[in-house]
Amino acid sequence: MKHKFISKRYWTDFSTPMGKSCSRTREYHDLINLSLGDPDLTTDERIINAAFEDAKKGHTHYTDALGDLELRGEICRYYKDCYNYEVKSEECMITTSGGHAMWLVLESILDDGDEVIIHAPYYTLYPQQIRLVRGKPIVLNTYEDEEFKVNTERLEKLITNKTKAIMINTPNNPTGTCFSKETLKAIADIAVKYDLIVIADDIYTAFSYDKPFIPITTIGNMKERTITVSSFSKDFCMTGWRIGYVLAPTMIINTMNDVNENNVYTAPSISQRAALHALRMRKEVQPLIIKEYKKRIYYVYDRIKSIPNMSILPPRGSIYAFINIKKTGLSSTEIADRILHEAHVLVLPGNAFGDCGEGYIRIAVSAGIEQLKEAFDRIEEMSIFS
Repeated sequence: MKHKFISKRYWTDFSTPMGKSCSRTREYHDLINLSLGDPDLTTDERIINAAFEDAKKGHTHYTDALGDLELRGEICRYYKDCYNYEVKSEECMITTSGGHAMWLVLESILDDGDEVIIHAPYYTLYPQQIRLVRGKPIVLNTYEDEEFKVNTERLEKLITNKTKAIMINTPNNPTGTCFSKETLKAIADIAVKYDLIVIADDIYTAFSYDKPFIPITTIGNMKERTITVSSFSKDFCMTGWRIGYVLAPTMIINTMNDVNENNVYTAPSISQRAALHALRMRKEVQPLIIKEYKKRIYYVYDRIKSIPNMSILPPRGSIYAFINIKKTGLSSTEIADRILHEAHVLVLPGNAFGDCGEGYIRIAVSAGIEQLKEAFDRIEEMSIFS
């Protein structure tokens, strides 16, 4: 909206289909919402109880500026236990969500005009997050016939003297692609060759179904040039607690801390305690979450295979199905609108995730099997899919 009281950089509408989807949830009383990746499972009761016991014991104050000391120590132990990777407490900062973490990272490392390469289909917010800090997003398209993997030859051709960072997201939102160790090593080699930073958006680490997740920061020569952004939202069904964290070299963490002093200062203390208990209980809590979402994603995969004018790659990771609807002859937006108005199911159009997402829709398996069955039963009754 153009107005003299509003900064000119916000005069152009940059809202995304993901953001707009919230208002569409009220269009039908029987709507099934598969648009947002907000797990429908409530945070495990043991985590909730432990966090609120801590609150009653006095954990209701500011924590250390970088985050609760116990939580940071537990994150360091987690990386040592899971990946045999050494992280120091001063290389870790707790943030108010993964989104806040990403903003702090970009604000702390980018100068005006710096370029950040992002692979598409991408998380819908990446381009604007980069622009908000005066950076420039450079898009590397990936394609279904290559299993949406990063082609490192095309990646290298996008590098200029203004390139500052490469951003990666695996397991990927929206495609579910999981990068192999060979792909990560090839990206790492390029980062070293051109002296670039890699920003690793490691949000769905628990949802790598075929092979264990590998953080790129654990690959040789990458610790000094990797910034890891992670969160408890998806891996522990804790979206409402708003807790994320960053792993990075100390000078970057210190800069982020200085920036954050002018923002939120510290993440909520009670939420940090919940995150601490989540990590300590992960072997009891996470397997049930992973089992449930794996069951759902394979159910959706099996349904899609039997529906005319729909196709999809086999599940690999994340909690999303990126469905090819090109045979319909309609655009992603047209199909998403028809599914909403004819089936009362809310999905996101693939072009929300970049130009190469045109011809797809994204479904989040953030509903149980019964609701997913109802949603696909309705979709199958549509004339375009029958």
